[in-house]
Amino acid sequence: MATIFYARVSTVDQTIAHQRKHAEQAGFKIDEVISDEGVSGVSTKLSERPQGRRLFDMLRAGDTLLVRWVDRLGRNYQDVTDTIREFMRRGVIIRTVINGLTFDGATKDPMQQAIRDALIAFMAATAQAQAEATKEAQRAGIEHARGRGDAYRGRKPSFTAEQFEMVRGALSKGVGVSEIAAMTGLSRQSVYRIKDAPEAAAAGLARWGG
Repeated sequence: MATIFYARVSTVDQTIAHQRKHAEQAGFKIDEVISDEGVSGVSTKLSERPQGRRLFDMLRAGDTLLVRWVDRLGRNYQDVTDTIREFMRRGVIIRTVINGLTFDGATKDPMQQAIRDALIAFMAATAQAQAEATKEAQRAGIEHARGRGDAYRGRKPSFTAEQFEMVRGALSKGVGVSEIAAMTGLSRQSVYRIKDAPEAAAAGLARWGG
């Protein structure tokens, strides 16, 4: 029974190594890492990604598919829910590093199945909503920067685009500031800066090409 860690990165600021390190620090033992780089989770289904397709070929009943969170599988509600249900149908266990959630098809109790499916739907919907909110914040930040007649770059942000995305995603799931700081390697002040003024934070990234 193998544990396959799937990582997806969509920008140059994100790294596979960071996602794997986070998983191992959380106590997960990984047998193999499969990753897609420079791939959008919004517009490209898991089954259409070069390495994502491999998962459907290599995962067998009893294997575990480990991801940082469900948004690594995708940021489209229908795609994420279809993907998780297909893997469960095959007997694959899906686990997340964040929150330590486990999804499988073992239970036959209809009430437990309903609760499990509702949680999957909620997480998939949150992944899509977070992607849309992040894009909106980035657009607003860019417009804010462009709209200033005296626009200047100012101090370089203390966070990358990946960390900005991670903070926004964790905040939407109710993760505490201290935990987010430890998870992302940022200071509490940086996390609060993103939390309290996401548009200004996005504007800073935009000015510096983030």
